[in-house]
Amino acid sequence: MTQARRTERLDQGAPEPREGGHLRLLQSRAPRVLILIPCLNEGPRIGALLREVHKLHPGTDILVVDDGSQDDSVQRARAAGAEVLQLPFHLGYGAALQTGYRYALDGGYDVVVQMDGDGQHPADEIATLLGALQQSGCDLVIGSRFLGRRCYRIPGLRRLGISLFSKLVSCLAGRQITDPTSGFQAMNRRMLSFYQQDFYPYDYPDADLLLRVHYEGLSFQEQAVEMLAGPPGKSMHSGLSPIYYVYKLLLSLGLTWLSGSLRRSPLP
Repeated sequence: MTQARRTERLDQGAPEPREGGHLRLLQSRAPRVLILIPCLNEGPRIGALLREVHKLHPGTDILVVDDGSQDDSVQRARAAGAEVLQLPFHLGYGAALQTGYRYALDGGYDVVVQMDGDGQHPADEIATLLGALQQSGCDLVIGSRFLGRRCYRIPGLRRLGISLFSKLVSCLAGRQITDPTSGFQAMNRRMLSFYQQDFYPYDYPDADLLLRVHYEGLSFQEQAVEMLAGPPGKSMHSGLSPIYYVYKLLLSLGLTWLSGSLRRSPLP
């Protein structure tokens, strides 16, 4: 920022942006918030979720990114008052999220809250994440199922996998991370810009992404939230996909850790 522009902002009473690019909520207006919901075949659930979000956050913009649904998800989302972007075919959960991030950046939004469209992420916890983001000054707040507010029941093998990756990421990052696979998050524009880079996975953005965030020096914290059980028989990790998921995530964690280690210890 030029000195003239800096002086102009101060004369007008606008706060100086925080060093490092962290979000600084303007005193003259509320931050522009976008609620981002990636969607794949959520017709039976998406309408009720959107109506609840509208009820609790009237006037807040909602974007549904449809990832090639074969049911009536798009029609139900539009009928419930959401803006809908349709991908040309099924590209993956990560691709749907990145589409929403670009929409938010281009639209000038200050904050994005991302949540799943299957009803696991209650609409009444959106305010919890927004409050934590504002009060902490972090770039990213992650909703955690495992910070003690309520016992979250999941199948044994899945819980074992989450526990394994939680311990791995916590060890590699040097800090405790209880829920590295949570997709219920709130973030500022600095985080959105970081997530727009080519490394962002098109399929499963997960624990390895948090390690990248840590090594990049972006600030994040977990926030206790309640989550609900997903609909029976519906999961991104069905069939042989769990084997691919575990292999990909372990490989990505190793490469991310190696990259971070080289960055912290430059060659002489």
